[in-house]
Amino acid sequence: MTLTSRVVLLTGAKRIGAEVARAVAARGADVAVVYRRSADEAAAVVSMVEAAGRRALAVQADVSDPAACAAAVALVDETFGRLDVLVNMASLYHQVPFDEVDAAEWTRQLSVDLGGSFFCARAAVPLMRKHGGGRIINFCDWVAASGRPRYKGFLPYYVAKSGVKALTEALALEVAADGILVNAIAPGPILAPPGTSEAELDAVEQATPVGRWGGADEIVKAVLALIDSDFITGETIRVDGGRHLA
Repeated sequence: MTLTSRVVLLTGAKRIGAEVARAVAARGADVAVVYRRSADEAAAVVSMVEAAGRRALAVQADVSDPAACAAAVALVDETFGRLDVLVNMASLYHQVPFDEVDAAEWTRQLSVDLGGSFFCARAAVPLMRKHGGGRIINFCDWVAASGRPRYKGFLPYYVAKSGVKALTEALALEVAADGILVNAIAPGPILAPPGTSEAELDAVEQATPVGRWGGADEIVKAVLALIDSDFITGETIRVDGGRHLA
């Protein structure tokens, strides 16, 4: 798929999401971003896309709410008249000891990561069908994509991301005949979380076969490759510098 005059919807407007928006706008796409609290970051993405000569839209929505997902996609349709690419990046990531995982914690994690990906896709598919196809790119995690947990304290996160991988495969089968390709990206050490110490940075580099953090551009490359392809579907691609091999 070429991106000229296409419409891309991103859930998640911070850091890597902003770089993906920059890249697809540079290729000629109009861009919509969904944010929950990051209004300033979303506004910055809109300004950046418009400066590149493309149309842009920021939509405030909580993707854990199915009705909000549907409303966000409807607003994209109303504004641009089409939707060609959905990139589900919205996610929660925090460590919670097992004994502190209550019903609210469990539900919130699965509702954002797995439910948000499904309900945004559910709303997007009819628009993609109307225009002959599209791309859905979900975001998994290198640990979940590797099929076994490695770190304690991330049980709901691991289960949610494993569900995203399963969703990607099942949805790809459901919509392949409509010309909609569904894949997932499973990032590894891409950007260090704020507050990461030098010792922690070094430890990750030493545990990663390529010996470094990837940087946002490696995710951008993967997103663009999955948009470009007309034949890859149902795949989860680890972008982790070989971290799963260590």
